[in-house]
Amino acid sequence: MAKKKNEILEWVKAIVIAVLVVVVIRYFLFAPIVVDGYSMAPTLDTQDRMIVDKFNYKISDPDRFDIIVFHAPEGKDYIKRIIGLPGDKVEYNDDTLYVNGKAYPEPYLDEYKKQLTDGGPLTESFTLMDITNSDTVPKGHLFVMGDNRRASKDSRYIGYVSFDKMVGKTKLVYWPINRFRLVE
Repeated sequence: MAKKKNEILEWVKAIVIAVLVVVVIRYFLFAPIVVDGYSMAPTLDTQDRMIVDKFNYKISDPDRFDIIVFHAPEGKDYIKRIIGLPGDKVEYNDDTLYVNGKAYPEPYLDEYKKQLTDGGPLTESFTLMDITNSDTVPKGHLFVMGDNRRASKDSRYIGYVSFDKMVGKTKLVYWPINRFRLVE
C-alpha cells in the first residue's frame, strides 16, 4: 500500500511540475496569438496562428521592421510592423518610406504593390507632424503600421505605441500547417 501511495504522490508531483512549467512558458516566455483581420496582408492572413516571443524585448531593444504584438487602446491586441523607433523622423513620399531623411526599401510590400490596379499608392504620403503633431517618435514609443496600408488601423490613427504596451515580437506562423513559416 505504501508503494502505491508513493507512486501516486510521484505522479501528482510530476503533473504539478509540468503544469508550472507550462504556466511559466505561457505567461513569461511565449504565447499563441491568432491574426484577426487583414491589416497585415499579404504578409499575414486572418486566422494565421503565431507564437509571440514575450522575452526578447526584456533583453534587447526592438528593431525597425520587427512584427510586434501590443495592447491597443480599445483593449484588443494588434499585430503591426515597427516603422519608427524613438527619435526617428518618419515620412512617406510617393509610396517610399523615409526615416531620418534616408529612403528605406520595404520588400515585404512589393507583392502587394504589384496587385494594385487603381494607379494609386499603397501608402499615402504623410509626415509625423501631419498625423501626430510631433516631428519625431517620442522616447519610449514606437510608430507602427500594418502591411496592408490602405486598411490598417495603426499609428496613423491610434498614435504611438508605448514600450509598456508591447506584448512581444512575433515571426513564426505555425497554423495552418501549409503556411508554417518564419515571416520577415
